[in-house]
Amino acid sequence: MSTTEYDNDQAYHRPVMLAQCLAAMDLQPDGRYVDVTFGGGGHSARILERLTTGHLYSFDQDADAEAEAAKLARPQFTFIKANFRDLAAELQQAGALPVDALLADLGVSSHQFDTPERGFSTRFDGPLDMRMDPDGPLTAADILNDYKEADLHRIFGMYGEVTNARTLAATVGTARRGRRLETIAELKQAIQPCTPRGKENKYLAQVFQALRIEVNQEMQALQEMLLQTADVLRPGGRLVVMSYHSLEDRLVKNFIAKGKFFGEVEKDFFGNESKPFEAVNRKPEEADPAEVALNSRARSAKLRVAIRN
Repeated sequence: MSTTEYDNDQAYHRPVMLAQCLAAMDLQPDGRYVDVTFGGGGHSARILERLTTGHLYSFDQDADAEAEAAKLARPQFTFIKANFRDLAAELQQAGALPVDALLADLGVSSHQFDTPERGFSTRFDGPLDMRMDPDGPLTAADILNDYKEADLHRIFGMYGEVTNARTLAATVGTARRGRRLETIAELKQAIQPCTPRGKENKYLAQVFQALRIEVNQEMQALQEMLLQTADVLRPGGRLVVMSYHSLEDRLVKNFIAKGKFFGEVEKDFFGNESKPFEAVNRKPEEADPAEVALNSRARSAKLRVAIRN
């Protein structure tokens, strides 16, 4: 993608691998499409440019995203304020089944990262929030202050892949005695003793990732959404998913390859594999160096594409 294309994209959220995502969706002017992660609307806006009599349904649970979506108002566009784990029910209610392609750009939008009061970024001080749905019941502060140390150990190790997860959990447990951890600055100070010197940024990113995934139930929501795609997409329809860390990518890879997240692919009586999708590429597509230089968020992105059997 050229620099000019980037400059023209919305500052709210710079879409990663935009051209590759649009190509993977095999967009047709009269097609019916779903963007389950509207975010700043970068992908949705470009999809709409390709439609004439077709229709786009975009999901997001964030009120800021809903405000951005209002700017794209037109007959070919429907915004659905919901978590993508409700994919099938919402599309059925909208009379939108089946669809020709589904795009999921996982993770946090640039806008969410750049808004200090949302608490997603280690770059700012702010409340320990991290909710993608600002009306959600659980914040990062709730997790840090109320979870048992054993549960914190599990979250830091499983979702953040933090090497000293047990020590980190114990350090948080000590720090929260007598006072609640409420701000990013307080958390950084509390875990400073177990933060590896010279690797502070990477370590904090892992800690924040673990908390964010738990707050938003990201792994559970992703699995629920993926399982519904087989019912939502027509035969020959495209599943296009971009992930930003190994936990997400592993789930997407296994689902495309096996139709399930764990174990081996199921086979019928004759030994034929029984799975809903066929991968377009064996390896995920990654952003080129030019894009990474312009948008650091693209560095970890992996794009997987599959066709509905």
